[in-house]
Amino acid sequence: MAGKPKLHYTCGRGKMESIRWLLAAAGVEFEEQFIEKNEHLEKLRKDGDLLFQQVPMVEIDGMKMVQTRAILSYIAGKYNLYGKDLKERAWIDMYVEGTTDLMGMIMQLPLQSAEMREKNLALIIERSKTRYFPVYEKALKDHGHDYLVGNKFSWADIHLLEAILMVEECKPDILSAFPQLQAFKGRISNIPTIKKFLQPGSQRKPPADDKYIANVRKIFNI
Repeated sequence: MAGKPKLHYTCGRGKMESIRWLLAAAGVEFEEQFIEKNEHLEKLRKDGDLLFQQVPMVEIDGMKMVQTRAILSYIAGKYNLYGKDLKERAWIDMYVEGTTDLMGMIMQLPLQSAEMREKNLALIIERSKTRYFPVYEKALKDHGHDYLVGNKFSWADIHLLEAILMVEECKPDILSAFPQLQAFKGRISNIPTIKKFLQPGSQRKPPADDKYIANVRKIFNI
């Protein structure tokens, strides 16, 4: 029997958080090996564990997988969260890429100066309201299903909920003009595996604070 996936990353969200979400939603238990010092990262590099010298890295099914998108696609396919055919997979990919773009903007905020942070926070809220959330609102309204693709729970739904919660941390009332997304958030949050992941004490990580960012800068020499 294969062991639990092992996740190698810092003890924070970053690019690993969506991987944690996907595994948790699939009901898969996983272990975490936190990178707390630059020496930990350098050892992984020296041992040849990081194909492109970068994390996140996930040990799963005898592989040491890198590149966030590759890891997520593998997990989604393995646990039947990636659609029933190529067309559904294409829609899942499109929806996921949209939420990835939005979450990427949010991830950069803690690394920015106060002035840039204020400017980009306003941009995130504006883009959420006008570019991203209207797409998902319309999709749910037009097909009348509980889920984004094929009326079946998929990676796209998990990623969208993660994005919604991240934007709500920036602006709590962001969904006030999106009734479909409000209902979607309620439904998906109550799926047992996700509900468990949202409880205190889970492996979900909090937003980055100044202490975490300072440590990340030391680990990665940035």
